[in-house]
Amino acid sequence: MTSRSKLQKCCNASYAMIVTQENSPVGQVLHYNGQKWVPRVTESLYNLFPKDSPFQKPIRSCAVVGNGGILKDSFCGAEIDQADFVFRMNLPPLNVTDDVGTKTDLISVNPSILFDKFGGLREKRKPFINIMQAYGSALVLLPAFSFSMNTDVSIRALYALEDFNISSRVVFFNPQYLFKLTLFWKNKQLNFKRMSSGLILVSAAIEVCEKVTLYGFWPFSRDLHGNPIPHHYYDNVPPKPNFHSMSDEFYRYLQMHSQGALQLNLGPC
Repeated sequence: MTSRSKLQKCCNASYAMIVTQENSPVGQVLHYNGQKWVPRVTESLYNLFPKDSPFQKPIRSCAVVGNGGILKDSFCGAEIDQADFVFRMNLPPLNVTDDVGTKTDLISVNPSILFDKFGGLREKRKPFINIMQAYGSALVLLPAFSFSMNTDVSIRALYALEDFNISSRVVFFNPQYLFKLTLFWKNKQLNFKRMSSGLILVSAAIEVCEKVTLYGFWPFSRDLHGNPIPHHYYDNVPPKPNFHSMSDEFYRYLQMHSQGALQLNLGPC
């Protein structure tokens, strides 16, 4: 059984990754990850969901763009932009287009960014809007129902984009999908406190895309030639310690590369 078929059997990203009116009707219980609070879908919440999943039809080619320093001076931008669908994560700047491209079809956002950089969107929202304009009409994917503290700020992000007539559309991770995906990887002895955004999007892409290429996935401080590189292509801020297991996740990407489930780009394009 291939990686794609295993993930489809487990998690069914094309139907279940995003909360929709189809999979989460009024009255449906939302099982927040790691919390006992289990609210139900209200009519007002239901009206915020898209009618159905945007991933019902297979996508021919996808690029999943990580933020690793290995992208710096890679000149992969044009190749990334040629993909039919481009996944990005956590609002990276697109200021070095030769290396990272400009096309964005989906961008995941960790709500901690909304709190740390934009004050939880409780006051001025224009700085957030200015950042979001770079991503065009991308789907903005937030884990609104992973923890209760994420719900209100995720909905504020949705309203902010609507109020400023930004063409991006906010959608929400289905907590049941994230729960099943966590179990899937832990059953494969991948140990982490929490899955990284990269692992989530790579897993989804393997399901919904016929061809998947990864860029900017490299958790080490030196490139393949031993040259020092920053942690991100845009800064050298290290990750929180003991939170994600980036090296272990990268080893899985290498395995899937060798099996033909994806292509892992680790050098200049």
